[in-house]
Amino acid sequence: AKGSETTIGGIRKPTIIFMFGGGFLRGTRDDASYHKWFKQMTDDGYGIISIDYRLGLKGSNKVGIAQVNVLDKAIHMAVEDLFSATNFIIENAEQLGVDADNLVISGSSAGAISVMQAEYELANRTSWASVLPEDFRYAGVMSFAGAILSREGKVDYKNDPCPTLMLHGTADKVVPYKQIKLFNLGFFGGGKLVDRFKKYGYNFNMYHFIDYGHEIAGSMDTTLDLQMD
Repeated sequence: AKGSETTIGGIRKPTIIFMFGGGFLRGTRDDASYHKWFKQMTDDGYGIISIDYRLGLKGSNKVGIAQVNVLDKAIHMAVEDLFSATNFIIENAEQLGVDADNLVISGSSAGAISVMQAEYELANRTSWASVLPEDFRYAGVMSFAGAILSREGKVDYKNDPCPTLMLHGTADKVVPYKQIKLFNLGFFGGGKLVDRFKKYGYNFNMYHFIDYGHEIAGSMDTTLDLQMD
């Protein structure tokens, strides 16, 4: 994990809590494929804290929307671990050299699902988010091919979500670009979530990568200009 604090014109740059990808089956926080992006961000004055989380689907063969209970459990295990890491960072902010009021969550693939789900739980103040301080909010979300799982139909936020950056390939076959829906059960990707963000005037940037697939999940170091917009 790397923590840093930089002041530009009197304003500290955020610290980014990063969650790796791997389908909730595999992956590590220090995978070499992320190092270039970590360095790009820290060189520009951002802090990076890359966290571990429990792999709820480890040992599974194939899990999709048909195995929703298993998938749901895996997603929320990761969300629990993100919230636990967030609490640790808040409680140890001074020692880590970070601003606890300026934390951005970011993830790739399964990690992107986890951070999008986490902000959904926090904005709706569900029981999952009750472990965080009552007045806590993330400063932003960065999702590289993420989605949200809902058992209540369309994704609705009781409170406005924090500023959200979404990048998703329109031909993604791993994490749906739009949605998989059955009655009130739905798995909503960036291409569908953007409709909700537009409708309610939430603060967001959405980049649709036409005819690209799941490779967008690992595009952090090649889309730096979009992340800085």
